[in-house]
Amino acid sequence: MFLDKMEKFLDNLTPMDLMRSEKMTFVQLIIPAESAHRAISYLGELGLLQFRDLNADKSPFQRTFVNQVKRCAEMSRKLRFFKDQINKAGIMSSSHTALQPEIDLEDLEIQLAEHEHELIEMNSNSDKLRQSYNELLEFKIVLQKACGFLVSSHGRAIPDERELQENVYSNDFVETTSLLEQEIRPGPSNPSGLRFISGIICKSKLLRFERMLFRATRGNMLFNQAPADDQIMDPVSAEMIEKTVFVVFFSGEQARTKILKICEAFGANCYPVPEDISKQRQITREVSSRLTDLEATLDAGLRHRNKALASVGEHLSDWMNMVRREKAVYDTLNMLNFDVTKKCLVGEGWCPIFAKTQIQEALQRATFDSSSQVGIICHPMDAVESPPTYFRTNSFTSPYQEIVDAYGVARYQEANPAVYTTIVFPFLFAVMFGDWGHGICLLLGALILIARESKLSTQKLGSFMEMLFGGRYVLLLMSLFSIYCGLIYNEFFSVPFHIFGESAYRCRDNTCRDAHTIGLVKVRDPYPFGVDPKWRGSRSELAFLNSMKMKMSILLGVVHMNLGIILSYFNARFFGNSLDIRYQFVPQMIFLNSLFGYLSLLIVVKWCTGSQADLYHVMIYMFLSPTDNLGDNELFWGQRPLQIVLLLLALIAAPWMLFPKPFILKKIHTELVTKEAMTMSFLRLIFYVAGIKQRFQGRSYGILNTSEMDLEEPDSARQHHHEEFNFSEVFVHQMIHAIEFILGSVSNTASYLRLWALSLAHSELSTVFYEKVLLLAWGYDNLIIRLLGLAVFAFATAFILLMMETLSAFLHALRLHWVEFQNKFYHGDGYKFKPFSFAALTDDDE
Repeated sequence: MFLDKMEKFLDNLTPMDLMRSEKMTFVQLIIPAESAHRAISYLGELGLLQFRDLNADKSPFQRTFVNQVKRCAEMSRKLRFFKDQINKAGIMSSSHTALQPEIDLEDLEIQLAEHEHELIEMNSNSDKLRQSYNELLEFKIVLQKACGFLVSSHGRAIPDERELQENVYSNDFVETTSLLEQEIRPGPSNPSGLRFISGIICKSKLLRFERMLFRATRGNMLFNQAPADDQIMDPVSAEMIEKTVFVVFFSGEQARTKILKICEAFGANCYPVPEDISKQRQITREVSSRLTDLEATLDAGLRHRNKALASVGEHLSDWMNMVRREKAVYDTLNMLNFDVTKKCLVGEGWCPIFAKTQIQEALQRATFDSSSQVGIICHPMDAVESPPTYFRTNSFTSPYQEIVDAYGVARYQEANPAVYTTIVFPFLFAVMFGDWGHGICLLLGALILIARESKLSTQKLGSFMEMLFGGRYVLLLMSLFSIYCGLIYNEFFSVPFHIFGESAYRCRDNTCRDAHTIGLVKVRDPYPFGVDPKWRGSRSELAFLNSMKMKMSILLGVVHMNLGIILSYFNARFFGNSLDIRYQFVPQMIFLNSLFGYLSLLIVVKWCTGSQADLYHVMIYMFLSPTDNLGDNELFWGQRPLQIVLLLLALIAAPWMLFPKPFILKKIHTELVTKEAMTMSFLRLIFYVAGIKQRFQGRSYGILNTSEMDLEEPDSARQHHHEEFNFSEVFVHQMIHAIEFILGSVSNTASYLRLWALSLAHSELSTVFYEKVLLLAWGYDNLIIRLLGLAVFAFATAFILLMMETLSAFLHALRLHWVEFQNKFYHGDGYKFKPFSFAALTDDDE
């Protein structure tokens, strides 16, 4: 009777938009081929239809519009190439794109091919010119440095030659001449005279290069080096590289071959340097002249290339958007099937019921714009699978919905926890983070993000800033509730203030020597709002605050869990599942409130009466000795019989959750099978009689097959008919659910004590930083020490209390929502509504 009245009352309430997901309908589209592209494009602009892939068994290369998808992919590649070239050139693409006439895909494809060919040719010519310029620049540097080596070698050669000749002739034997002598006297008498190879190499490879030369020639060489005055650009990476000029003196053709191969292996560039000084000067002048010409040519080519890239950059954003949309359209067309006539495309998908009118209008507009003689048909169909889940959100509710969806997407039309998460989540965060000084800091950050919302929404942010910007309204409510809870705790960076009047307590004398030992004296009415500031530093501060916050955490936890169980009732009522109401909701409410609801009642009564009863003793002996006299722990008349009744109700609720539902389901299934068997027998009889009658009328029919598979049943009925009811599986599942709830009631209630623990930790950390850092530094009569202490305090507040503690409280509040609250009613096994929408396309979809 009570449940019937409640249902009538609830039926008269106005439904909430976010409480249930949007009602969905399954539709079939029959689109003429000539208007298919335009129809899909208009539906993409609308973004309210999720197509079903009718070609899931086909590979991407077996689909109808695979060639169009390949063309779009190729154009996307060209556009990415243009974008990379523009970024490398340092050209800023204009945010205001230039106006251009409408261009179709074929013309754009031709235009992109021309631009790509032109740009590749310019890059190739530029690379060749840059390579020639680098070679000439290196040649010039080698000429300048190598000439110094050759001149110094000539200056030392004559005295060395005389000394060597005297030593040779005085010892009456013939030896090979030295390297420097061969350089001075090459000729017919010395066919293997001194030679040299000059070149340039990267500075990072110089040491290994010299070592390899020494080993290859067995030390029979002379290696000179000098750093290049100018850095040289690498044509591949466009980085400036430091290089070193080298000159290797050697003797013999074999050594020359080895040295050239080593130079080639190390990437060293060798250049010929004449020994004649006049020739060196002449070549240097020619190289400098050619370098000047090449610089002018390179600058002109760079300007031309930048101009071409700038013209492309004006339309690049529009082109990329157009190609991305075209590719998405053809990908969607590949999800459709041709009918038997090959003249129409057949598609299926889900859409919200409220969007049917808009979809019809878009399809009619596509038919008119494509000048098709046949209209597009859109009609609803029955579907076997469950519909997708779709909630209409805005910038405020979207982050809360994402928090819920991160745990699991709601089942179709299931109660949405995001409705309550919007307020309860930031409030539970604030219970752990309560400090109105820290809350003001968070509020300023949230207001800055909201004030710059229009500007930041168009910028490309980093992953952390993007997450912070997306949750700006979550941060706003978290900060407001933190200020509220901070006023209740009376903490401003851990410092109490007399905001709402004078304290109710005072010291016993003017010195307040006994404040931390004996205590204070109450002189007036209690502090009007929040914690009295005199509790700070008192003898019983920690005991009082711990007791208050622990009891408050239990009260909040029990209310939060009861809300979850009540939502399970609304779910069962909405889906018409009376078994869940009678055998899950009712026993769960009885079990939870018989134990922890009773504990919450005791806490409230103790607060109101000021009793000194030990609630630990009451709850423990409620189970151990329920009939014993409570003595001083009795809070109200009739408490002992009430405890006995509540204990019996909790004991009854446990089997109530476990046994009835599986057996009732088994009975219902047995009755259903019996009815189906009788129905099938009756149908067989009818078909049999009809067959005999037709045979007597002279008509010839084949053998009547009366098997169940040949009856034209709906797919859903046939699927249900062949499903087997496994009683043991149902019973085990119900047993797991019952045990999980019973144990979870205890563990989840204990889990809410994290509200007390995190609040205590935050308060104590704030106190430590205030007293042991700021006040300690302020006690010195030294400006540097004071500034240093202030800097350490600010750093600790910003990075530990405002960042780490915020993240910690956020994660704990998330855990309380996902586990302790949502597991009471939320299945979270649905799937998101993902309509075909151009607005949802990103750069990854190219």
